[in-house]
Amino acid sequence: MTALTLHPEGWKPAKGYANGMTARGRMILTGGLIGWNADCEFETDDFVGQVEQTLRNVVAVLAEGGAGPEHLVRLTWYVTSKAEYLADLKGLGRVYKDVIGRHYPAMAVVQVVALIEDRAKVEIEATAIVPEGAA
Repeated sequence: MTALTLHPEGWKPAKGYANGMTARGRMILTGGLIGWNADCEFETDDFVGQVEQTLRNVVAVLAEGGAGPEHLVRLTWYVTSKAEYLADLKGLGRVYKDVIGRHYPAMAVVQVVALIEDRAKVEIEATAIVPEGAA
């Protein structure tokens, strides 16, 4: 593992995220990525579908920088609807595991009034750290 989870003694376990991470190496930072394809076209207006595409976009940018999902240390999610986010947590968990795996970095989810692209329902920023000496 390239990063260590920070979990203060006596705290209840975080579910689906880490309270903090520590890592050393080369940083990769993404911009805010949304759920459209490589042609900048939305294939769905479904919230979980857009999350899946957004996570795939994150993984594609990481790969371009020589990293993978296991190098993620932070994800910040901006969602236009807390209700849509909470409506299908099992579906979100499924697509997260399908794309990212069972790696849970530090995460924050923030509800926003709108995103720049009107059809976008989620935007995710990612930070990854590739270990020193890795390709």
